[in-house]
Parts: sequence; C-alpha cells; structure tokens
Amino acid sequence: DKPALFTAGHGWSYSDTGYILVGLIIEAVTKRAYFDSITSRFLVPLALKDTAPADSRYLDRLAAGYLGPDNPFRLPVKTLDAKGHLQWHPAVEWTGGGMVSTSRDLARWGAALFSGEAMAGDYISELLRAVPVDTNLTDVKYGAGVAIHSNGRFGPVFGHAGWIPGYISSLRHYPEYGVTIAFQINTDIGIVDSDDDVLKSIENRLIHVFIEKNS
Repeated sequence: DKPALFTAGHGWSYSDTGYILVGLIIEAVTKRAYFDSITSRFLVPLALKDTAPADSRYLDRLAAGYLGPDNPFRLPVKTLDAKGHLQWHPAVEWTGGGMVSTSRDLARWGAALFSGEAMAGDYISELLRAVPVDTNLTDVKYGAGVAIHSNGRFGPVFGHAGWIPGYISSLRHYPEYGVTIAFQINTDIGIVDSDDDVLKSIENRLIHVFIEKNS
C-alpha cells in the first residue's frame, strides 16, 4: 500500500521482487515454465552447456561457497553439506538470478547479449535505455537489467554483478574493444558490505591484461 518511489521509467531502485514479477509475466505470456523458456530460447541456441536452472539443492559440479560466521542469514559458513547439497534451496532466487553457470559461459552470454546476437531484432537500444542510479552519479545508469558506466578508462562499460550467500559473479562488456570479461568467487567474506571495492579491483586487473597488454 505504499506509494511508488517514482514514475515508471523515471527513476531506479534495485529489487529482486521486480524480477520475480517479470518471471510471472513471462510464464503468463508464454504459457510455459520460465526455466523451459530460458533453456529453449538461450541456453541451447547459444551453446551455454554449463549453465542450468538453480532449482534444486543439489547442483552438479557446484563448488562449495563460504560465508562469514556472522552472516545476516545465519547460514552455515560452508554452503554445501557433507553430501554436496546446498544448505538452503536456491529456487528462492528464481527469475532474480536463479541460474548456475561458469565464468566462461557467463562471458559468452555477455558477449552475445551486448553484441546483439542473443535475440532476434534490434533490442540493444531498449536494453540500454537507462536512468541514473543516483542524481549525484550521472555517469552511472541502469537499463534493462544492466548497469552502464559511461566514463570508464576504456570507454563505456556494460554489465552486472550478482551475489547469493557464499558466491559472487561479475560480468563486464567493453563495446569499444569487443571484449567481455567474467569471473566468479566462491566466497563473500570481506566482499559484501565492505568499504573496499574488491570486485572493481579484480575487474580492473583483468581488463588490464586483456586490453592494455594486448593492444
């Protein structure tokens, strides 16, 4: 019953709930389960063979993740139990990010998405139609599930980071160079709610290797 934070299309505030609502819309329109649509529309055509729905407590070949003992969810410090099952059910993420993948598949997905090859038609303009994330940060905007940094050292940067207890992922695409980088970390200790921007530091070092050393 609370009023909207802003008129649609004129502001930004991140919320997983918005992605869950989109998932319900997708299923209502397609008359199919969301994960079935993801598999047939993206995973199979783009040959993302190491990406799958995170819809079970057992996810094949999943690396164990680690949390601090004082984590806000009061979860065990190791994400997997002795049988290799997650200590919680990952389906809570669903359309808010409920996929399991590898860094290579993540980079392949980013390259396809931002080069215009992930879907039919000219969707890039809609994908990048964005609003500032903060009135004081006009060079950082958010589009359709993508953060857009317009004044990076290597030109504009498109991408997103993701977190679930014990795991962090990062995807960055540099359109002026045609380079996409992705990495995953199997711990969130010292990264989430930290004053040090660990992800940005890793991103900068990786792009230094892939662009500066190869140019």
